[in-house]
Amino acid sequence: MHQIKMIGLDLDGTLLTSDKKLLPYTRQVIAEAIRRGILVLMATGRPYTGIPKELRDFPGIRYALSSNGARILDTQTGKVLIEHLLPLKSAKKALEILRKYDTLQEVYFEGQGYAEADKLDRISRYHHNPHMWEYVRSSRKPVPSLTELIERENRDMDKVQALFADMEELARAWKELERYRELVLVSSLGYNIEINAAGVDKGTGLMELGALLGIRPEEIMACGDGDNDIRMLELAGVGVAMGNAGENVKAAADYIAETNDHEGAAKAIVKYAFCNDSEQQ
Repeated sequence: MHQIKMIGLDLDGTLLTSDKKLLPYTRQVIAEAIRRGILVLMATGRPYTGIPKELRDFPGIRYALSSNGARILDTQTGKVLIEHLLPLKSAKKALEILRKYDTLQEVYFEGQGYAEADKLDRISRYHHNPHMWEYVRSSRKPVPSLTELIERENRDMDKVQALFADMEELARAWKELERYRELVLVSSLGYNIEINAAGVDKGTGLMELGALLGIRPEEIMACGDGDNDIRMLELAGVGVAMGNAGENVKAAADYIAETNDHEGAAKAIVKYAFCNDSEQQ
């Protein structure tokens, strides 16, 4: 096995517990990986501002892959290293379809998520996981109208997301959206549709960052649990699916870890990233 030099970590369902906590052992393992010279970064569908502050400010974490790879930042300098935006025309087309359904729609500009205030006030209708409610309320900027915001910004964006109250409506919207080849669709939660520009995914982003830093794919480890993690697990030298992941995600992985509530990601890091270190012998 090649020495691991970089680790990309999904957040929801992977690094964070079901109630969105970063447990002490996981924090300790991340710190140890950094001490050993391994580059650790969050690889998330969240906008950058949606990454918990304790991870944004974690000593030694320098990079962040956000919005499924649409934006990759050097967090120390604030510089955007890699950017693959969703064209304004494509975003408008997607939102026009999504508005036909009972959805909470979000748009991400430069690492910040925006949603309409009246929908945020009814977050429980759209976010089926109560542990996500406070995260969304605290990380999204409420606006009266997304249409007005988009017209005012008049530029390409990181990503569009919609959360559905009804799963039959989600299925119908998916069929409409997948006809447009310039869009890539994933559903990390099961009740949402995340929309990026074609060719944008966590795996491609992680490999691009690795190439930029002189790290080969076989020296990269990735941990995830959702549909938006599949490409990352496929491309990484060591792809780890969480025990709570779906079968399609597990099928893309090299190893199946314990669940997120049992700190499976941290245990996988110890097993596969520290395994060649003489300190572990």
